[in-house]
Amino acid sequence: MSRSGAGGIRIGRALCGELAEAERREWWLANGRGGYAAGTVAGTRTRGYHGLLIAPVDPPLGRRLLVVKMDTTLIDGERAWPLFSNRFAEGRVEPSGHVLIESFRLEGRMPVWHWGCADLTIEQRIWMPPGEDGVWLTYQLLRSRAGAAPRLRIALLLADRDHHEVRRKGEFDPALQATGGRLRIQRADGSALNLIGCGGTIRTDPDWIEHFNLSLEQERGLPDQEDHLRVGFAELSLDSMSRCGILATLASADDPDPNEALERFQRRDRALLRTARAAQSGIATFPSWIDQLILAADSFLIERAIAARDPRDDLACGMSVIAGYPWFGDWGRDTMIALPGLTLATGRPETARRILETFTGLVDRGMLPNRFPGSGEVPEYNTVDAALWLIEAWRAYVEATADLDALARAFPLLESIITHYRNGTRYGIAMDPVDGLIRAGEPGVQLTWMDAKVGDWVVTPRIGKPVEINALWYHGLRMMADFADRLGLDARRYRACADAARAGFARFVRPDRLGLYDVLDGPDGGDARIRPNQIFAVSLVHSPLDPPDQAAVVAMCERHLLCSYGLRSLTPEDPDYQGQYVGDVRSRDAAYHQGNVWAWLLGPYALAENRVTGDAAAAQARLEPISDHLLDAGLGTVSEIFDGDPPHRPRGCPAQAWSVACILDAWIRLERLRVQAAKRRSRRPDGAKRDRSRILGS
Repeated sequence: MSRSGAGGIRIGRALCGELAEAERREWWLANGRGGYAAGTVAGTRTRGYHGLLIAPVDPPLGRRLLVVKMDTTLIDGERAWPLFSNRFAEGRVEPSGHVLIESFRLEGRMPVWHWGCADLTIEQRIWMPPGEDGVWLTYQLLRSRAGAAPRLRIALLLADRDHHEVRRKGEFDPALQATGGRLRIQRADGSALNLIGCGGTIRTDPDWIEHFNLSLEQERGLPDQEDHLRVGFAELSLDSMSRCGILATLASADDPDPNEALERFQRRDRALLRTARAAQSGIATFPSWIDQLILAADSFLIERAIAARDPRDDLACGMSVIAGYPWFGDWGRDTMIALPGLTLATGRPETARRILETFTGLVDRGMLPNRFPGSGEVPEYNTVDAALWLIEAWRAYVEATADLDALARAFPLLESIITHYRNGTRYGIAMDPVDGLIRAGEPGVQLTWMDAKVGDWVVTPRIGKPVEINALWYHGLRMMADFADRLGLDARRYRACADAARAGFARFVRPDRLGLYDVLDGPDGGDARIRPNQIFAVSLVHSPLDPPDQAAVVAMCERHLLCSYGLRSLTPEDPDYQGQYVGDVRSRDAAYHQGNVWAWLLGPYALAENRVTGDAAAAQARLEPISDHLLDAGLGTVSEIFDGDPPHRPRGCPAQAWSVACILDAWIRLERLRVQAAKRRSRRPDGAKRDRSRILGS
């Protein structure tokens, strides 16, 4: 494997031809509406979530798998080559078209295959038009012999099911209407899926293909057998001068041009990179893996209809963040944590403001929704930290933009967060007047980011005074004082409350000075287990700790929790530690916060290390292993979690918003500090003398 071009990722024939290696590497695309497309480099489906078009019927949720696969066979006279692979029950793989892959690469975010078939070389591309529920699959002949007239026969496998479910034979019987190069599939909700062939014809020939095996679902203890309806075939002509292909769309396209559609997609990716570089003008160069994260960041940003503030309107268009693909929707906590990296680090402050105003308008009793449910349901206000992360997100936005008008509009609702947290709100969330700290939690409820729950079993309840909640509380109070100063308001009450919280926070320092308690005043007293939550007491802009205690926190996290790709959620020395995230739902949820490595924590760790050491370059180097991970699992993006045990195999969502965002944000912030330090050194007279001596000596 090697990187190629700005932000590009390339895999050679040796790995593409090895089924296990080609299957473990997945490509993911998103359309900005909550829809997505995904698959493996090999072309097999190992997840029930793999498909060419998963579209939201109630954007961004209600996602349904519509186009499962388009299995392509290259035909040249009497010769035929399958450019696809399928995995069936009992491990049977038929055909094994992956062995013909010459190379695979991401061109920006776009997956591109080159197939080598004797004297023919074929290029295949897949992309989703931004803002549309559609997907393109195109082909071009790159190399051929004189006089050859190869063609493609493409089997069209469709479905219409919730993306969390599986389909059985006979459960899908759509009305089909084929005319020339078009196929219309009538859906039960009255809409239609349109398949449009560019460079050929489409004919119907319905037949069920049974017993697809979903190996990753089997590994996860979920249904792993599925049947799909092949509705017909497309017949396309290949040549070296033009691109042929199929557009699958829920829109009505007249005469789509694949070349124009390709250029629009590529132009947008180029614009995203230019925008990010322009916003970070002090940074001269971006490594290719950071370019890749900038593009990955865009995949999580979505538009979302929300209740309009103006009663004359039914709905307003807000913005939000998909927490992870494939199974997460938009979550309040994840959105606020990810916002700086997804938007401000990439030079998109207007997007940041729209997200902030969308969520700020949803503050209720001082709390932010943790999860947006489906259509007609009520948002769930069951998180203690999301509202505090909202204040931190506003800090990042105001620091980047100095937009005091937006801050002034939001300030009353931010004030309401402080008021409700001080006086009390849902789930026992309130400030303890004795020490100025926030307590939270009730039996049977999970309120912090360590929120795994199986039935009635809350795996890590953390009832009491969690350390990161109180680090955020102190930081939030200090930021509210700063906001008040900027707006010309009275900040004294926030400073007084912050001083009390800082004094109370000293209780978190363990008597042995080896880091911090994870929770104070819980049902069983203080919880001294070594978890990563203490890192935020150092990484946030305003720390409640003195420098020696900051250094102790970083040292403890480095010794017990730091791995190549993030921080473990529990030290391996703890008897409850689980080093692998495997098994059925209960087994996996039991391990979720009991040892798994979380990638999003790597960014805060690097920032905390820099605070303690003052060495931005060394702290930034902590992020470098992610560049290798971009060549594995979800290609070009960052996984949700990893096994706590070496070799730290990627697990969970293969594309996670806060994993991408926190690493990107930390790299940008540390690079600015590194560049500033280099400039200061270059301006020192002794540094200048050394530089001149080196030049003269050479």
